[in-house]
Amino acid sequence: MKGYNFLPCLGNEVIVISGKEKGAKGIVTGKHGGVEHVMIDFSDTVLNTLNFDDRFLIKTYGQGLRLLDYPDIHVYNLDPRIFKKWAMRERAGKLEIPVTTIVPAKLMGSGIGSLGTVRGDYDITTQDAAEVKKYKIDKIRVGDFVAITDADNRYGRSWKSGAISIGIVVHCDSYLAGHGPGVMTLLTTKKPLITPIIDQKANIANVLKIGRQR
Repeated sequence: MKGYNFLPCLGNEVIVISGKEKGAKGIVTGKHGGVEHVMIDFSDTVLNTLNFDDRFLIKTYGQGLRLLDYPDIHVYNLDPRIFKKWAMRERAGKLEIPVTTIVPAKLMGSGIGSLGTVRGDYDITTQDAAEVKKYKIDKIRVGDFVAITDADNRYGRSWKSGAISIGIVVHCDSYLAGHGPGVMTLLTTKKPLITPIIDQKANIANVLKIGRQR
């Protein structure tokens, strides 16, 4: 189970290998910690006939990826083919990365202190209504790319002034204390090498033409 949650990356291809939808293909869209779930996008037609005991083959590809021009930016859980479709830009020695929301590390909760970032996610807490409104967290959607400021996710998830992490929202809000929309880490650095650019279309559905954008 741990290997199943460790190896898959955002954008990996998934093939159904049993049941009525055998041969159908999907895309990994995230991983959820604790329960060790891997989120997969399929068309509605496929979802309507999948059964609870169907089996899936994930073509895992991406863990260990390094950016040779940016060795201080650590990459996790990201299929390298995403880079060709995600509208990143280089400017003045930095990467400009489209995100829908910029979240301060002070709002991060469940998942802080994890020993690694290749499994699961960590949550944006939503118990403070004023902060949620201030940072527009109530507008976040599953699949959104978000930036977390002062968040060092290189070797676990922790607070570090000046660090920044980029992730994808993998699950919805929660009423439990310390929980909320879950974010799976994709890029992180302790240096000022990433500039988040607000773009409300910065969602994996738009990048890969999946989900409602299919």
